[in-house]
Amino acid sequence: MPKRPALLDRIERYFALSPLPDTPVRTVGGLVVPTGSPDWPYPARPVPGGGPVAATDVEEALAVQRAAGLPEAVEWFAERNPGLGTAVRAAGLVVDELPLLVAVDDVEVTLPEGVRFYLVGAEDPQLATYQRLAQLAFAVPVGAAAGPVSSAPGVAPERLVDPPQPTDVLRERIAAGRTVMMVAVEDGDPVAVGSHQPLDVDGVGFSEIVGVATLPRFRGRGLGAGLASTLVEHARETVDTVFLAAGDDDVARVYERVGFARIGTTLVGERPTD
Repeated sequence: MPKRPALLDRIERYFALSPLPDTPVRTVGGLVVPTGSPDWPYPARPVPGGGPVAATDVEEALAVQRAAGLPEAVEWFAERNPGLGTAVRAAGLVVDELPLLVAVDDVEVTLPEGVRFYLVGAEDPQLATYQRLAQLAFAVPVGAAAGPVSSAPGVAPERLVDPPQPTDVLRERIAAGRTVMMVAVEDGDPVAVGSHQPLDVDGVGFSEIVGVATLPRFRGRGLGAGLASTLVEHARETVDTVFLAAGDDDVARVYERVGFARIGTTLVGERPTD
């Protein structure tokens, strides 16, 4: 595995390349701003290897996102742009710190008892259900009390009518191999979901694990770690390096127990909603 500075360089390059199949990009001072469809938005990020990002760059980038109907968001590595948080907060965004971890050689594949993991095909008729599962899971933070839910498929019916990210976009990404989705099923019902997103970075394969989400009443059984470790195993069939940003330090420690190592901190600035 490359040393941490070289690894961060390549992951920055991964993020620079990721939007290109989906959206045009615009350079605004020291920031790169993907400007495509809000159906699959990307945050603004510093130009890889660039210098400091000015406060005026942040303001202009957010204006570009607003004009395009995109979420106002900036993402960067604390180790590479330590002063950017001041400008992002001054622009009214709330900044979260997410541990950045990479899978090491001995990642342990864990399979919770009674749960099976399946790859999701582009034509899977339940694709929208899996998206709604993730939507509900992320709406209830880890550690928060969950309200009552129905028994099939573990999601209250009234919560399933909220529109998720457009299924057509995800279906196209799965068909093209840019997203690999996996679902955890117990007693025939989906209870957790996650994906990895492979990409060739200048001849080296990288993939980011994203969207690992477990329904609230199924948490605490190792489903998230099991799903992530299985995604790593699948990703490593075609890529060299697998990484993820954990939701917080507690989640990071769960991933560290199955073979991930922390290499940095991802900072995410977003416009708060009501």
